[in-house]
Amino acid sequence: MAGLYVHIPFCRRKCHYCNFFSVVTTKYRDAFFDSLLEEIFIRKNYLEGIPVRTIYLGGGTPSFVSPAIIDRILSSIRNYYQLTSDIEITLEANPDDVTISLMQQYRALGINRLSIGVQSFFDDDLQYLNRLHSAERGYQSIAEAKEAGFENISLDLIYGIPTLTNEKWEQNLEKAFSLGIPHISAYSLTVEPKTALDFLIRKKAIPGPQEEQSIEHFQIMQEKMKMHDFLHYEISNFCLEGFYSKHNSMYWTGEHYLGLGPSAHSYDGVSRQWNVGSLVQYIDQIARNDRFYQREELTTIQKFNEYVMVSLRTIWGCDLEKIRREFGVEFSAGSRQSAVPFIESGDMIEKDDVLYLTDKGKLFADGIAASLFVLMSNA
Repeated sequence: MAGLYVHIPFCRRKCHYCNFFSVVTTKYRDAFFDSLLEEIFIRKNYLEGIPVRTIYLGGGTPSFVSPAIIDRILSSIRNYYQLTSDIEITLEANPDDVTISLMQQYRALGINRLSIGVQSFFDDDLQYLNRLHSAERGYQSIAEAKEAGFENISLDLIYGIPTLTNEKWEQNLEKAFSLGIPHISAYSLTVEPKTALDFLIRKKAIPGPQEEQSIEHFQIMQEKMKMHDFLHYEISNFCLEGFYSKHNSMYWTGEHYLGLGPSAHSYDGVSRQWNVGSLVQYIDQIARNDRFYQREELTTIQKFNEYVMVSLRTIWGCDLEKIRREFGVEFSAGSRQSAVPFIESGDMIEKDDVLYLTDKGKLFADGIAASLFVLMSNA
């Protein structure tokens, strides 16, 4: 099975922490959607006929776009790609866009999963992040999405915000649980270079996040999620049984996917491709039939390291038998040997030939994964 990601880059306002490609102008909107429809056609053979099980409309702010345009996009995809009968179609939405009427129109188009970027249920946190919506609007947006008929709803939260105390973070989680949603994505506030957040912190206009606070928030989250029967199926993702994100899980399990739109990434099992991260260039190069993406063919070591990185972040773990089968005995033996110190420290366990991070180890997931990497000089 394969997935499709569609990047819609338009936003009403740029959040301070965001480093995804997005624009606040609507100047090129019509030209962009014409180009996007053309790319859907151009790339129709990329997945080589593999059935598409998930479509993810991300951004940017897809909910900023009218249902009529979303209909054009989905209709074009249905024309050129083979979709499974149980397809998951997710739309990212900002709380300020959500109305019962609009959500009903999206549902009528076949969208069956919403990802709502609430981030916090406290106004001072939202102001720090430069979000448009209020805490009350965030709460109401979920209630309205449910009233419109959506059951498969994911809520985005951010922890580690300097204005977010431990007590407020617990309240954020409890409010999310009280809304009866089945999926929560929670991310530690990260200061990315060249973002407004980076600039403001360096100018000492606002305080920056503290690692100790983020760790405490992560541990609180682990405890609260268990209490409410949420599976911690990926470092930043939690769900009730049966409600994991099928689309994002494809990234983590190595399935093929096609990214459409500026800055979108694709993977076909052999190479990675990424589209140009400029709206003007994207439109111009598609119009001139020029190559609008870059491509990198992956080496065995790159594929191995990526598998270790993503698999250790998940509930499914790092499968040593899979490594042995796909990469060779030396890679498998090396992984087991590199894991020994982390097993002894209680950061990792091995069960049935699979390596898993413990709750403690999840705090250091990236560092532990990097310790299991094979370096190019060792090839």
